[in-house]
Amino acid sequence: MSRIDYSVWDHIEVSDDEDDTHPNIDTPSLFRWRHQARVERMEEFQKKGTELNKGLSDCRRKLADVQKKLQELKVSGSGDSNPELSKVQSEEKKLKKEERDWEKKVDEYNREEKKMPWNVDTLSKDGFSKSIVNVKPDPSEETEEQKEQKHKTFVEKYEKEIKHFGMLRRWDDSQKYLSDNPHLVCEETANYLVIMCIDLEVEEKHALMEQVAHQTIVMQFILELAKSLKVDPRGCFRQFFAKIKTADQQYQDAFNDELESFKERVRGRAKIRIEKAMKEYEEEERQKRMGPGGLDPVEVYESLPLEMQKCFDDKDIQMLQDVISKMDPTEAKTHMKRCIDSGLWVPNSKTDDGEEKDEEATYEEVKPEQEETKKE
Repeated sequence: MSRIDYSVWDHIEVSDDEDDTHPNIDTPSLFRWRHQARVERMEEFQKKGTELNKGLSDCRRKLADVQKKLQELKVSGSGDSNPELSKVQSEEKKLKKEERDWEKKVDEYNREEKKMPWNVDTLSKDGFSKSIVNVKPDPSEETEEQKEQKHKTFVEKYEKEIKHFGMLRRWDDSQKYLSDNPHLVCEETANYLVIMCIDLEVEEKHALMEQVAHQTIVMQFILELAKSLKVDPRGCFRQFFAKIKTADQQYQDAFNDELESFKERVRGRAKIRIEKAMKEYEEEERQKRMGPGGLDPVEVYESLPLEMQKCFDDKDIQMLQDVISKMDPTEAKTHMKRCIDSGLWVPNSKTDDGEEKDEEATYEEVKPEQEETKKE
């Protein structure tokens, strides 16, 4: 029986993404944007090759026309002294130089193309055509609601198995576990592992995050391979393990580079999540401490003159009365109103007769000396 040739796997690029469109999943496909970027680079490179070949073809066509014209002049018996003949010979010499320059550029392009790493878009699509479960065509695109429900149902059913796979370390163990649980080879598992990595990083379980990240990249390699071959992922995961277990240093480096890149993105996402949670917590605390007038006591306190801040620090009403007596009445009244609205100052809300005081009466509570000064 012939042995499958895995040489095209010697260096593979795998894409990843950070798309926030899915409501429950931090990223339904963490790998899409890098795949798109790689496709764009490939298209740009191919465009360059097309332009180079076109330039070479145009140059050769012009050279052929000039050489034909030169032959006609020679056949007509024109001497070397003929000005037109000299002009055509000079043009031929110039075009031959241009042809060599174009050929050199095309050769450099071809050498560069050979050095480019293989990726899932350039892998052979015939190598695994046997013993593969064919993908059933999807009659319609899933809506976001359907994707969300599908993910939720899958996780509810297989969460324990997914977590177990995420904790595995050895290639053989991973392959055997997927052989026993082929239903786990799917996008839903990859998505859950991504979320699991971010959760672990937020919880500062860094070593565990790195382990699950490794299994996430394993799953993504399999999914990317299946996508390129247009087959069910369950039909090609064994080929992945067969290659990775016997990979040369170059292939291992490619896998490790993708893994390190993914871990950095997980750390970045975890940092954003922590910062967002802190902002939400701070806003909740701010709402809790809002005064009766809807002002934040912390913000109001920081806006007060230093002399008034010291009064509140020392909880000294007499000091507060002294400070207010020296201030402009309008400014003092504004500060006191803000203190009341924020809850920094809680006036006696009722008189001896049980009737509510108005705001002006409240202001009077803290400025008797000021009023006495005015009378004098």
